[in-house]
Amino acid sequence: MIKPTVKYASQSRNEKVSLILSYILISIIALFWVIPILWIILSAFRKDVGIISPNFFPTEMGVENFRLLFTGTYYGVDYAFIRWMLNTLIVAVVDCVISTFLILSVAYCMSKLRFKLRKAFMNLTMIIGLFPGFMSMIAIYFLLKAIGLAGNNSSDTAWLNLLGLILAYSAGAGMGYQIAKGFFDVIPSSLVESAKLDGCTNFKIFWKIILPLSKPIIIYTALMSFTGPWMDFIFAKVIIGTGSPEMWTVSVGLYSLMFGAQADPSLFTQFAAGCVIVGIPIVSLFMALQNYYVEGVTAGAVKG
Repeated sequence: MIKPTVKYASQSRNEKVSLILSYILISIIALFWVIPILWIILSAFRKDVGIISPNFFPTEMGVENFRLLFTGTYYGVDYAFIRWMLNTLIVAVVDCVISTFLILSVAYCMSKLRFKLRKAFMNLTMIIGLFPGFMSMIAIYFLLKAIGLAGNNSSDTAWLNLLGLILAYSAGAGMGYQIAKGFFDVIPSSLVESAKLDGCTNFKIFWKIILPLSKPIIIYTALMSFTGPWMDFIFAKVIIGTGSPEMWTVSVGLYSLMFGAQADPSLFTQFAAGCVIVGIPIVSLFMALQNYYVEGVTAGAVKG
């Protein structure tokens, strides 16, 4: 009667040790993840300019870098950072609307409709999704260049670069339907069948029945669609190129402060301030919508 008790006590002790070691490992990983972010935030408030600082924690702090960033003239553009932020916001919002509609539409078709080659299409999109998006970057650039939506350096046509950027982000968005499809699979198909018996079209069912029941996945999809263009640099840099600076996105603009034709290492603290400003909308959105975000992800993972 004593041996099982000893055995269970030993198991409990091993579980506690394993849990403690797991927490220690996670804490170490989190520390390495937080340090660069903390360094950027501290650099944004640091008064001494330049990349190199003798102290990790600044001896003098202030908001001068933020003032200079918002009022500064870069590459001959007055209030350039504000212009870049507005350009990025326009691209992100337009792409968010288009991509969200496309993703949810494709997800509804894959979940509730039955047609030939449906399984083949799902398998194909799954395979294509395994490859990183930047593998198609050169092909996308030349396609957009051929129709005049990329590489425009003239101030009169530079706005077309932003249109090409929106097209690059949203054109293939429908292929990322898998999570939304998993969410729609949870919605009873009997609702769709009943609506069809009442004479509803597929679009009306999607718009009037499915979407009102899908608030979590709509918010999740919109959040992901907004975050991509807001944080992207690679596609923005390739498509916009060295075009008119007033049409740059914020990622291209901040990059140019440090590595562009008029790069200046003394602007690093303003660059850090820009990084902090760029991160605020994303962090705020995630904090405000985190309940819907988690619900959308978990519900979308129930069925595939």
